[in-house]
Amino acid sequence: MATITPCLWFDDQAEPAMNFYLSVFKDGKVLNLSRYPAGAPLPEGTLMTAGFVLNGQEFVALNGGPAFGFNQAVSFVVNCESQDEVDYYWDKLSEGGQPNQCGWLADRFGVPWQIVPTALGRLLGDPDPAKAGRVMQVMLQMRKIDIAALEQAAAA
Repeated sequence: MATITPCLWFDDQAEPAMNFYLSVFKDGKVLNLSRYPAGAPLPEGTLMTAGFVLNGQEFVALNGGPAFGFNQAVSFVVNCESQDEVDYYWDKLSEGGQPNQCGWLADRFGVPWQIVPTALGRLLGDPDPAKAGRVMQVMLQMRKIDIAALEQAAAA
């Protein structure tokens, strides 16, 4: 069966980015590395591509030069079961990056992430539209998602 593997195009930061992600996601591992030979677009020995796994998801990192950059049109969602998980991934991935609204952030390499508690979907999907609306209004004021504040809004 065919698989889908996201490929992250970096200018020349693929190796430090991969190593950073492997430090954040504790069950990650490197699958393979290939380096540029002499006469290639980047200096000999520079990482060309790396295959790696984070939380069971395979990725490829590519040093392809400055032709393309990351934007919010594609992001990676980290589904968290607890506030401790939200705090951990938010703090690690936003360090040196750019926190944004509603659980979104761009890490220090510009890669967009969404740090989302599973409770958010449950609360936004409440059959009572007034409860769901209150949760939405509170969430829109947040950067890092605070589960207790969302639950408090739903109970109000």
